[in-house]
Amino acid sequence: MTYAGDITLQQAWERLEGDTDSVLVDVRTRAEWSFVGLPDLTSVGKEVVPIEWTTFPEGAVNQSFLEELRAQVPEDATVLFLCRSGARSVAAATTASQAGYGHAYNILEGFEGEHDAHGHRAVNGWKNSDLPWRQG
Repeated sequence: MTYAGDITLQQAWERLEGDTDSVLVDVRTRAEWSFVGLPDLTSVGKEVVPIEWTTFPEGAVNQSFLEELRAQVPEDATVLFLCRSGARSVAAATTASQAGYGHAYNILEGFEGEHDAHGHRAVNGWKNSDLPWRQG
């Protein structure tokens, strides 16, 4: 593993509640933030840092990812990366770790989680786990 590790949604929430230096970075696309929603961290006095890992609609890796991350998140912060299902966030955590972020974590299950038998993302994930979120 080339990043600090994988954490569950509950572990992520507990860190956001209890660690003043923890930051949630949502690496989904602008379209996902707008149409699907975002975690709501107002109850813990924080805001989500949205930085696309891949750009929309092109789907290309965001060449400014590290520049945007450095502009918004200090290297000594505990950085919790979130995407739709937990794949892009691994890439983001790996890249951040290689760039000097010593506490970069991937949040398992992501915002929407896995598909159910009907192809809907309704099994798990932030949105389906009673964690606070808001529609974009």
